[in-house]
Amino acid sequence: MTFREVPYSSAVRLKWLREPEEGSLLEIKAEILVERESQKGILIGKGGRLIKAIGTRSRSEIERLLGRRVFLELIVAVSSGWTHDDEEVRRVTEA
Repeated sequence: MTFREVPYSSAVRLKWLREPEEGSLLEIKAEILVERESQKGILIGKGGRLIKAIGTRSRSEIERLLGRRVFLELIVAVSSGWTHDDEEVRRVTEA
């Protein structure tokens, strides 16, 4: 899908995961973090097509792993220089 295009300075951070009611749809919000605005455009793609495809495939994989239905919300956020900020790297890798 994006094998050659994903910026090396990207990471996925889980924002929240919740199950509003027992047995209901599991809701997940995740943030794809990049360092530059141009990298954000790469992941979103023309008309949002790429981020939609990433979300669809990711949701399918998560549902397969968990054995249940999932609502997945993905956002792409820019945090300039996050890979050079030890505290930010810690937050991303510990989430």
